[in-house]
Amino acid sequence: MSAPATTSTGTGPGAMSHRQVMEALSGLLLVLFVAMLSGTVVSTALPQIIGALEGSQTQYTWVVTATLLTATATTPIWGKLADLFDKKTLVQVAIVLFILGSIVSGLAQSAGQLIAARAFQGIGVGGLQALVQVVIAAMIPPRERGRYNGYLGGVMAVATVGGPLLGGLIVDTSWLGWRWCFFIGVPVAVIALFVLQATLKVRTARRQDVRIDYLGASLIAAGVSVLLIWISFVDSSFAWLSWETFAMVGGSIALLGAAVAVEARAAEPVVPLRIVKQRTTALAILASLAVGMAMFGGAVFLGQYFQIGRGYTPTEAGLLTIPMMAGVLGSSIIAGRLITRTGNVKPYIVTGAIVLVIGFLALGRIDHDTSLVFVGAAMLLVGVGVGMTMQNLVLAVQNTVPLKDIGAASSTVAFFRSLGGTIGVSVLGAVLARRVEDAITRDLTAAGIPATGGGGGSLDIAALPDAVQHIVRAAYGDATGHIFFISAGIAVVGVIAALLLKPVKLRSSLDLVDVGQETEPVA
Repeated sequence: MSAPATTSTGTGPGAMSHRQVMEALSGLLLVLFVAMLSGTVVSTALPQIIGALEGSQTQYTWVVTATLLTATATTPIWGKLADLFDKKTLVQVAIVLFILGSIVSGLAQSAGQLIAARAFQGIGVGGLQALVQVVIAAMIPPRERGRYNGYLGGVMAVATVGGPLLGGLIVDTSWLGWRWCFFIGVPVAVIALFVLQATLKVRTARRQDVRIDYLGASLIAAGVSVLLIWISFVDSSFAWLSWETFAMVGGSIALLGAAVAVEARAAEPVVPLRIVKQRTTALAILASLAVGMAMFGGAVFLGQYFQIGRGYTPTEAGLLTIPMMAGVLGSSIIAGRLITRTGNVKPYIVTGAIVLVIGFLALGRIDHDTSLVFVGAAMLLVGVGVGMTMQNLVLAVQNTVPLKDIGAASSTVAFFRSLGGTIGVSVLGAVLARRVEDAITRDLTAAGIPATGGGGGSLDIAALPDAVQHIVRAAYGDATGHIFFISAGIAVVGVIAALLLKPVKLRSSLDLVDVGQETEPVA
């Protein structure tokens, strides 16, 4: 009866038993949960936070953007450091940075202080998002990793979809207040820190010739930062076709082009081009763009749809997104176990990508009067698609690289997924805003209500006259469906990329060199 506690997860020296893996995984999943939660929990609380700190609309945007920017820009750097230094130490450093950033954010006395604290917190978030997957890859062979990736995908789904619900509950509870949106993750992260110290044992190859590519890391961080800043402000602060756009996009392309040139010559590149140019990695990056949009865009636009388009409270809106969370959790666990049993990952990625398109097409049919049963079923399909693809794309890439490159490979896919999700949310948000504005103006005019001063631009729906309320809610409810039709079109790219993936059997050893040059293709 004690077999589960002693069954090895792989072959070779240093292989961990299932019990040891689950003990270490508990700490990793705890800290990943609070790291991802820190980005979503503020979404419903942000109006009260900025109001209490007397901040501006620009600062409102930057409270979210600051964390996203530093997390995305530092992800590949953390991944490369994991290939050069002790992985356990790096995870603990990232946890400490996250804890300090959370505490300072909760103590902020002005919007400017909060933005700076959130940017600092984002460095820790980026490290945790990258390093958790790297450590799991260093503990568990690809063949066995599928069932554990199910837990990972479930945690990410709960944090992404459940964050707005938790944020709504916190700000609606008088004896807590908005500062607990930042404080709530601190005790959990501290517990995770001690759990990992006691349970995490990762094999580390000692390197005597460590060289850190500071120039490449700086160029990548700068290029991505400029691009994300442009994405955050385009169509709101300046037009798509403007000198600001040309300057920022051009500057980002120049910086990233210089980074590619540096990476091609660096002895220890932050993003090894030989990995990115591999067929599996390149296709996984393309597919990850669609998955990133599903995870980030689904939570953002569905939450807005339920609150503004349908009139539900933040807490109710969070509860209504449970079908998507259930889809991600269930499909990631089931698909993970089937992948471990069969050793094949491509069929599940392809199936998930197709289900994701179907789910987006179904959401594309919603409007302000659509049955909640239909909306819930469509969200369930989107969740199933995300659960079957998100972590398994990383797994497919990890299976093709040696253990010494596992950090760079894993963080590269995570980096592009985050970047793609950010770009998608920004572009779709701009389309949504434009369609909502046109619809409100048209319907107010048709109703004989002046389009200016009629409340069309206000999001305080309850303060508007009943007739205007109906027009605004209908505009948001109807425009959201159009957004998801566009998402379905972009998700088709994920299907094509998944179909082009090379079918292989997942290896049963931690390191590629243990089993030869390449993984055996499926007959």
